Amino acid sequence: MCGITGFTGYTLALPILMQGLEKLEYRGYDSAGVTLADDIGLVTLKAKGRLSELRSILDESELLQMTGIGHTRWATHGVPNNLNAHPHTNKRNTISLVHNGIIENYMSLKQMLENFDYDFKSETDSEVIVHLIDFYYRQCLDMETAFKKAVGDLEGSYGICVVSRHSPNKIFVARKESPMILGIGKEGSFCASDVPALLEYTRQLISLNDGDTAILEPDKITVFDAEGKEKPIEWMDSPYDMQSAQKGGYDTFMEKEIHEQPQTIKETLRGRLSGRKIVLPELDDIRDNLKNINSVIWIACGTAYHACVYGQMILNKHVPINSIAVPASEFRYGNYHVDRNTLCIFVSQSGETADTLAAIKMAKERGALTIAVANVLGSSLTRLADTTIYTCAGLEIAVASTKAYTAQLVLLYMLASKLSEIMGYSISEHQEIITNLRQLSNMTQQFLECCKPVVKEYAQMMKDERDVYFIGRQLDYVSAMEGALKLKEISYIHADAYYAGELKHGPIALIQYQKIVVAFATQPEVSAKTISNIKETVARGARVILITDKDTKADGFSYIIRLPQIHPELSCITSAIVFQLLAYYAAVERGCDVDKPRNLAKSVTVE
Repeated sequence: MCGITGFTGYTLALPILMQGLEKLEYRGYDSAGVTLADDIGLVTLKAKGRLSELRSILDESELLQMTGIGHTRWATHGVPNNLNAHPHTNKRNTISLVHNGIIENYMSLKQMLENFDYDFKSETDSEVIVHLIDFYYRQCLDMETAFKKAVGDLEGSYGICVVSRHSPNKIFVARKESPMILGIGKEGSFCASDVPALLEYTRQLISLNDGDTAILEPDKITVFDAEGKEKPIEWMDSPYDMQSAQKGGYDTFMEKEIHEQPQTIKETLRGRLSGRKIVLPELDDIRDNLKNINSVIWIACGTAYHACVYGQMILNKHVPINSIAVPASEFRYGNYHVDRNTLCIFVSQSGETADTLAAIKMAKERGALTIAVANVLGSSLTRLADTTIYTCAGLEIAVASTKAYTAQLVLLYMLASKLSEIMGYSISEHQEIITNLRQLSNMTQQFLECCKPVVKEYAQMMKDERDVYFIGRQLDYVSAMEGALKLKEISYIHADAYYAGELKHGPIALIQYQKIVVAFATQPEVSAKTISNIKETVARGARVILITDKDTKADGFSYIIRLPQIHPELSCITSAIVFQLLAYYAAVERGCDVDKPRNLAKSVTVE
């Protein structure tokens, strides 16, 4: 959620810190701040609200330090205000810190420090860390030792960056269950909580592992393992570039990313279709283990969870074993039977989602076979799983996921299909689906361009709406769930998703004159029943936006969007284009900040 930047080197730190924080705005935040360090002392400036508020109090002509740290905060402990904003400093203003994550034992540490006359100005757990470092520094007069001792006392999750007057050309970094990326370039050494903050200056990067600490100096980076031993650095070249982090002529990142979906689908399919077969070499090393699997659990959060429901339904259609989708936040606390004959599939765009990471650790403790589906190379989830299959969506900046979601649907279809094959089951109409997959990128491109004017017109109906209802059956219910989520995420319109067959069991009481219902009817075996359910809402005065295939009879409906001809098992992918655009245009009509919706963050790195 929160964003971190850090720099020490041979040029002014402030412009680099602010550029990095701008690149991390997509993560969501409610305050921002920086600390700049030299041998004279520390300068810390913080502001509630957007980065523009912080910029308004900066005098760049006087802030000439070459070492510093920056932070954008999303409140977890303490309300958004200047006192709770990061960075946090000690009383003598010699040590300053930024922190992502949650310190679970902060109350006991705080009580201990208060016994030694430490005063606390904020309501945050993070402030405990800076005072703890100060406590140890007073004993040993060495920043590296004090930093490592303090980190050793922490319980919970953290990405930490520290600067100090005592070591003005160094940044001390630690990571546990919260992402931390380091980089080095001609200007100096960098750290950040995500790759986009660093791309303007370097593509030579390393992602710290859990338990690692590091010391950044202008000309080098030293990394230590959890035991404090120096470890060799395995640098990776980032596959992303600055152009992929820009808007490319579109008004918003979300609009750009919706339009990038044909390309991301193409990239996700690249090398994974050979003749009439789906090829996933990532499964080769666990192929024998997969043959003994008797249950599959699909685990994720938010949009990725909806993709998991899709994967679960596809697998259930073709393999007679127990297959369920579970939100990661529930998996840890539910009584789900997991053993060495269980396959757990974890899906995350960032690979850093806290609940999903906690879930995979639990699954591995119980002996389950684990597969990660992620978009970020080297992310925490990919390092924990037995094997990883990557979506190829590239950087996704807008908080509301679009291209990552459709890439997940494509990949999860292929994964479910391949699992069916390995487990000894065949998929009917397999060749038709393979043909459709080959056509999917071009089909999506053509459909995207032709449906935009119609969707934009229909979205205008939502400008003043308070409630919108999404319905569908079978795979269409996946679209209903994700469509409702997209609308409420960025337009703030209350939206609910229901199984169409459940309307008469309560939800139809909500339907009044002129209420909007978005209905999906793309599954031939149930589309007639769905149409019947939809007509019940029309009879009560609802305005229905119907998304359906080319063959379904839809007499009597005023607002219809026909999807291109595609196998029903893939229709969720083309349906996604419609509801993403619908949500986008509705949000624009309402004057919402599409890329940075209130209260939301791109990567949820705390529970």
